[in-house]
Amino acid sequence: MKAIEITAPGAPDVLRLGQRPAPAPAAGEVLIRVHASGINRPDVLQRLGLYPVPSGASDIPGLEVAGVIEQGDPVALSEAGFKLGDRVCALVAGGGYAELCVAPLAQCLPVPKGLSLVEAASLPETFFTVWSNLFDRAHLGAGETLLIQGGSSGIGVTAIQLAKALGVTVLVTAGSDDKCAACLALGADHAINYRTQDFKDEVLRLTQGKGVDVILDMVAGSYVAREVECLAEDGRLVIIAVQGGVKSEFNAGLVLRRRLTVTGSTLRARSIAFKGAIAQACRRVVWPLIEAGRIKPVIHSTFDAADAGSAHALMESNQHVGKIVLTWGAA
Repeated sequence: MKAIEITAPGAPDVLRLGQRPAPAPAAGEVLIRVHASGINRPDVLQRLGLYPVPSGASDIPGLEVAGVIEQGDPVALSEAGFKLGDRVCALVAGGGYAELCVAPLAQCLPVPKGLSLVEAASLPETFFTVWSNLFDRAHLGAGETLLIQGGSSGIGVTAIQLAKALGVTVLVTAGSDDKCAACLALGADHAINYRTQDFKDEVLRLTQGKGVDVILDMVAGSYVAREVECLAEDGRLVIIAVQGGVKSEFNAGLVLRRRLTVTGSTLRARSIAFKGAIAQACRRVVWPLIEAGRIKPVIHSTFDAADAGSAHALMESNQHVGKIVLTWGAA
């Protein structure tokens, strides 16, 4: 099969289209003929040599795919509500940038009705991440207020739409007025340009000094101190990436007095059972919202798989709004 390989740690041009043996599904797995592969920030970190591959995972990058089930145990497929030839999208621990990809059956979901395979490839990583962190970990509920750092990212556009569909007031930060406008168009109640405004001051102004109930943070570093200051009583800060650095200083007294929670998680190395539970929650709660048109995939750009380097360069430029997807038709 054709696959994108990381020839050495480095810039986007280290990605090369090569040949690999086709993987074989083990018990509890399916083989997917991949039509589209989503691109995510961890793929960039892996290419740079900053994100070690979990034990047992493919060294081929890529954490989400959409395509057609080509192989799998018919009995297990039937029990999961699938059959050979079904269109699915899946979260994987690696191997997504390839024509064929093995995925745990528990991490597969049907392509929502009305969506293309390109659109479906943009769903698993962001929706699994947002659901796990906002709703399972932070217990975000209807009537609460959420701040999303980086509202125009793939995670951000997902979090905006899902939180709004479930009755949450949404504030976001973004790096330009155009990106702020895009977030508002997706349903955000307020958008803060972090290059021209201090997000802490704006959050406190917009909430009449109360602060927000939950913050979804992809920055960490120096942001944490200001985030602690703009959390409401019993507020929850969830860190899912550390683009601003791993070291933070903050007022621990505020954590005590306001009964704050500072937490975080990564998804890639978690168990199949853990990810499977998220998949079932998404299938039960999120997929009907997508099929009803209340949540829509936001695709910024698609690239032929052979041009994966250009796709990574776009992601690193931070000029995109939404998801970037590789397609395998011309590879």
